[in-house]
Amino acid sequence: MKFLPSCSLPHSRTTWAFTALCGLVTLLSLTNVSCGPHRAKTPPTLPPAVPIVFRIPYHGWSNCYLLRSGDVEAVVVPAIGRIMRFGFIGEENVFWENGELEGKPLDCESKDWINFGGDKTWPSPEADWSKFTGYKDWHPPPAFDCMPLHAGVEGVDLILTSPVDPYYGIRTTRRVHLQAPMPTMTITTTYERVSGQPAPMGIWVITQLKDPLGVYVPLPLSQAPNSDFILLGKERPPSLKAEHGLLSLNRSPDLPSKIGTASGTLLWISEKYALRIDSPRANNAEYPDKGSSAEVYTNPNPLRYVELEMLGPLGFLKPGEKMVQVNRYTLYRRTNLSVDEEARRILGR
Repeated sequence: MKFLPSCSLPHSRTTWAFTALCGLVTLLSLTNVSCGPHRAKTPPTLPPAVPIVFRIPYHGWSNCYLLRSGDVEAVVVPAIGRIMRFGFIGEENVFWENGELEGKPLDCESKDWINFGGDKTWPSPEADWSKFTGYKDWHPPPAFDCMPLHAGVEGVDLILTSPVDPYYGIRTTRRVHLQAPMPTMTITTTYERVSGQPAPMGIWVITQLKDPLGVYVPLPLSQAPNSDFILLGKERPPSLKAEHGLLSLNRSPDLPSKIGTASGTLLWISEKYALRIDSPRANNAEYPDKGSSAEVYTNPNPLRYVELEMLGPLGFLKPGEKMVQVNRYTLYRRTNLSVDEEARRILGR
């Protein structure tokens, strides 16, 4: 793949307007670039003040999109309906990717769920899926998981739009935005009801991340005693503990686990990086999974990943109505603090 040359200008206030114009011209030109089957070459370096979107191939998928702004970048793969990369430019991806499935297509006829990794959205509550789909085996509704999404560039944002799900009658839209100069990505997820009878449902955003040193959940200050989490799996996670107003846990290599909380923030920490996800909880609203607005799932070997999941309140959508949830992802570099101290620093506990 060939990238068009970028504008290279000094970083000064007097040249910022022209720099922004150069970035816009480059963005408009790149919308017609074709993609081959190979991995993308490294795009040119642009001034941090100019967010930009590139069209690239990625890990065997064509027609993917690379968003860059400030120090961070994200990769979106419409062919599988997922945001597959988020990290500092040229550095490690913090999202988990299933390397065995690179370049593979979606398949709605597969009996087994195809676990690509990355960030996606499903409707909640999960327990109601079969009421809509009639599936006997566990499988997400097709338009949410196994149908390609349409992608379009709007300014410096990428917009992903799904087909209307044949069972839920819902079309999803996801706006991906990088917020320079902060190392932050915002994803705004919208469900629009096109057809069907009103039923309780909510927006559920699942982010699969690499095996961490720890996952942390700040407990609401108004949390009642002995109600700091809800056990959603069969067994309590062996490493789960509550200290300094924080729940923490690690991934068990042997057992899956899942907990729900009433938090609006989740934090993942590895050796080099930390990722904070925020989606504030609404007051006086009904939430799925016994009142959960933030959940943590840990997967056993051999697939070494965890899921940080944010859930919106339940609502009864009629045709023509919409619901919206905003997730904010903030990336940090680790300091020389311990993992627990790092968590308290980032979360202010």
